[in-house]
Parts: sequence; C-alpha cells; structure tokens
Amino acid sequence: MSKQNDKGISAVSPVEGGRRPTGTGETKAAPKRFWAQHKTEAVLRLLRGEDMETLRRELGVTAAKLSQWRDTFLASGADGLKKRSPAEEAEYRRLNEKIGEQTMEIELLREKIRLLEAKAPLGWRRSRK
Repeated sequence: MSKQNDKGISAVSPVEGGRRPTGTGETKAAPKRFWAQHKTEAVLRLLRGEDMETLRRELGVTAAKLSQWRDTFLASGADGLKKRSPAEEAEYRRLNEKIGEQTMEIELLREKIRLLEAKAPLGWRRSRK
C-alpha cells in the first residue's frame, strides 16, 4: 500500500518490502559454514581485544563456539612452535628415505606389470650369483 504525503511523494510501507526503520538493510550475512580462514580471522579479532559479544552477534555464532575456536587456535599454535628432538628428526629422515625407496620400487613393478601384460620381452639382467 503506497501512501502519498502532503508533498505528493509516495512512501512504501514495510508490508510492501520497504526498509525497516531500525536498520540500514545493508547488513552482510555471516557464512553458514566457517572455513579455517574465517575462524582464524575471528580468533585474531578476539585476541586483538574485540568484544566477544559484538563479534558473536556479527558472525551469528555462540560465545561457546568462539571460545572453542580460540582455545583450539592457541593449543595448535603452541604445538606449532615446538621443535623436533634430534631423535625425532633422525626418525623422520629415515622414514622419508623409506618412502622414497618404496615409491621407486612401486614404479618399477608397475612398469614390469605393464610389459608383462603387453607380452613384451623384459629387459636383460645379469644373474645375482
């Protein structure tokens, strides 16, 4: 229902889809699914001192969820700062070498299977004696 005021300008009532008088109508909707980047940005805003209540309302999540994100971020951040011990570093190198050896062996076996399926002659090799 459009109504005209005394100056001849029509006003749209809220029933017809006009803006609500309490807001600008230009609020940005929070994502329904928060990816790691969204969570990290929210946690960093919390850690910089933003009010949790304001942030919670802006994002449309509970204070408990924000606290959980913050605690998870801080826990993994502490783990990320830890260095490996020399024994762990040696084991890491040994396992990476083992992965490399197994990858090469798998590639050679796949090539051998391909040749056998094609009934092509295998390469000549010396005896292991």
